[in-house]
Amino acid sequence: MVKKIVIVGGVAGGANVAAQIRRDDQESDITLFDKGEQIAFSTCGMPYYLGGIVNKRDHLLVSSDKFAAKYDINLQTNTEVTAIDRENKTIAYRDSSGTEQTSYDKLILSPGASAKKPALEGMNHKRTFTLHNIPDMDAIERFIETEKPRTCAIIGAGFIGLEMLENLEERGINCTIIDHSEQVMKLVDKDMADIIEDHLETKGVQLLLDDGLASFSNNGTTLHLTSGKSLQADMTLMAVGIQPNVKLAADSALEIGETGAIKVNDYMQTNDPDIYALGDAVQTNDLLTGTPRHVALAGPAHRQAFIIAQHLKGGDTAYQGVQGSAIFKVFDLSAGATGLNKAVLNLLRIRYKEAVHETRSHAGYYPGAEKICLKVLFDATDGRLYGAQAVGREGVDKRLAVMATAMKANMTVHDLPELELGYAPPYSSPKDPINVLGYKAESMLES
Repeated sequence: MVKKIVIVGGVAGGANVAAQIRRDDQESDITLFDKGEQIAFSTCGMPYYLGGIVNKRDHLLVSSDKFAAKYDINLQTNTEVTAIDRENKTIAYRDSSGTEQTSYDKLILSPGASAKKPALEGMNHKRTFTLHNIPDMDAIERFIETEKPRTCAIIGAGFIGLEMLENLEERGINCTIIDHSEQVMKLVDKDMADIIEDHLETKGVQLLLDDGLASFSNNGTTLHLTSGKSLQADMTLMAVGIQPNVKLAADSALEIGETGAIKVNDYMQTNDPDIYALGDAVQTNDLLTGTPRHVALAGPAHRQAFIIAQHLKGGDTAYQGVQGSAIFKVFDLSAGATGLNKAVLNLLRIRYKEAVHETRSHAGYYPGAEKICLKVLFDATDGRLYGAQAVGREGVDKRLAVMATAMKANMTVHDLPELELGYAPPYSSPKDPINVLGYKAESMLES
């Protein structure tokens, strides 16, 4: 019997699961609803379009019509799913013609997340922006083109804040970073964040840490901070995080986890076995500890799409958990992390040790060698890898990839000196920095 599969939401979760299902299943009827106009786009590429690095808007987009034709999908854009009737297995949806219903055999939720934009006194929405989707990106581009801003206040020093900092500076807009934390990029530990902050200061970026935005005045151009300070900015970017879109699920009595995202099992099923969920809206478990995590990254969403497609055709491949491997670029520096940082390990009361190694990215006598700093967090007794971080101008991505792979393979610090990694003077040293880091960590283990 031909199944009727309904997917709510596109982008990395919904669009991917639709394609994955169709590759294995040529018979089922697949309908995908998205409340926006674009079915799939590169969220991660938006700062680089705004900075002029990606020179064409269309390079970030996947044609909805071509996608629907390629995968034989009934695609309904500009259409919002408003309710789920689990008992009768129907959904209600609203488009320009009104509200209608359709049935499903299997329902897949990929509602994504929304950028947080706190309602503050004096805010002028015409000059205060978030960046989470294509309309957000287009609004920022229009403002830059028409208003020619010279200054920008960026609230939040995470991924979006730091990536937009670089790209707005590329457009000639002088930026100030404001964050309530004591450091930038809470993904990494304070000592690694210090390297990033030093780099920002060399670029002339003003950092206002351990501070926050309290209100606006003067038509949204004066920002009043919680410390009592004030500053002027022609535009403001709110980069204070995201919140998973769970209203549809919650209204349907689907279980919401302790992180505030939709709770799913190892096969991405909700508490209703006929309803799956994936992407930025779901809570999964940490690969290492099994504790609940909400991680909004494209890589995990792609894997979750594969898990759902396999399960729908009778497979038993389980989602093993999330590591949260991530990397970003700010000016000439790259920084990344995988696994758990010190703050999380302390919160979970896990005993650990840390080893840090500062060296050159490749053989020092070969031109262009740059400083790189690597860190590993590990079990104090058996050397199990809990997390790794890397910051530098060159070679950060490959060292992070090796460490993420080592963690996935359940390696310990004893294994790191044993890794036989490719060497030539332009790329590394005979004893790679990861090998040296392993030797350091081994020497710190408790007997």
